[in-house]
This record gives sequence, structure tokens and C-alpha cells, in this order.
Amino acid sequence: MLHLISDLPPHIAGIHAFADVSEEEYIAVLIPIIDDLLKRRGKINLVLVLETDIANFVSGAWCGNVKMGFRYFFKWKRVAIVTDQKRVQGYNDLFKYLVPGKYKKFPLDHLDRAIRWVSGKNGFQIQSDF
Repeated sequence: MLHLISDLPPHIAGIHAFADVSEEEYIAVLIPIIDDLLKRRGKINLVLVLETDIANFVSGAWCGNVKMGFRYFFKWKRVAIVTDQKRVQGYNDLFKYLVPGKYKKFPLDHLDRAIRWVSGKNGFQIQSDF
């Protein structure tokens, strides 16, 4: 399931993923927020909290993520992936090297730091395992 993360700065979109995530849900929830953010801000700053195992993403949802990366190719600014899963690193590397933008992984207990990083707060630095 995907839920919007509320109370974020207006230039950031946030999604919380848990349980199973289908391609239909991915398209119905994520694409509209990204389109709205682009209309308002012209760039994409995203916080994605993954509290589900990658295996719970239907393969179509992952394929949709790749399509979305290329659909908005030059629009990505900062993406924070907040998860305790080590397997996410390889997937994130795909975007990091293929799609322009900055990508970082944060542990679940550092959601506040991930939001500050995506916000572009000056002087904020964190070690990342990416």
C-alpha cells in the first residue's frame, strides 16, 4: 500500500510504502503527486519511505518506477529513500547512474534527516551508504 506523507515542505512529495504495492496503485497514487509537484515547482524532490520488503512490490510497480524515472528524466532534483533494507542499494544505483538528480538512502530512524536533505537545507551533511 502507498500513503502520502503529509506535513512536508511544499517543494517535497512524500510516499510511505508498506505491505503489497501493485502497479495500479503505484500509478494511481504516485504519478498524480509527481505531476502536481512539477506543475507547482518544476522539479521533483521526493521522500520515499519503504517499510515493506522489496519482494512486496509487484514487478510492474518496479517497472513503473523505471518508466517514471525516464518520463521525468531532467526533472529529478533530490530523492531520499528511507529504509532499513540493504537490497535497495542496487536498485537506487540504477537511478543514480542513469537518471540525473541526487539520490541518498537513509535508515528508517533518520526520516527527519532525509526530509532536511531533500529540502536542501544548507550545512546539512550525513554519511550515506550509497
